Amino acid sequence: MGIQSNVEVQTEWGIVSARQAGRNLAKEAGFSSVDQARIATAISELARNIYLYANNGEIIIEFLENENVSPPRRGIKITARDEGPGIDNIRNAMEDGYTTSGGLGAGLPGVKRLMDEFDIDSRSGVGTEITAIKWLR
Repeated sequence: MGIQSNVEVQTEWGIVSARQAGRNLAKEAGFSSVDQARIATAISELARNIYLYANNGEIIIEFLENENVSPPRRGIKITARDEGPGIDNIRNAMEDGYTTSGGLGAGLPGVKRLMDEFDIDSRSGVGTEITAIKWLR
């Protein structure tokens, strides 16, 4: 399939655009409406973090296909990338209820729960890259 969508996040419209692009790709890939909502919610959280903390970044949404396993796996990979201040304490950021923005604190732990795979790489003063994958069942 080889489909990919890159969405710049600089404004709240970037959050909306990323969410819509993710939902569209999830639908096209064959995800159920429930999983489409999960993917869209995860993208919203990641894009919102870029908007609030880094001011500028991008969400990359890719269709994945792994033919080297049996049965073959298909899914969606979301990469949130920014050159913001970084996350000083990843352990705190991954605790339920932790928030620095006054939000609900569902943030990164919520994204991790919604997706099947989750990885975070953040360096102070350099930026953050978060990767999350949802596999088609």
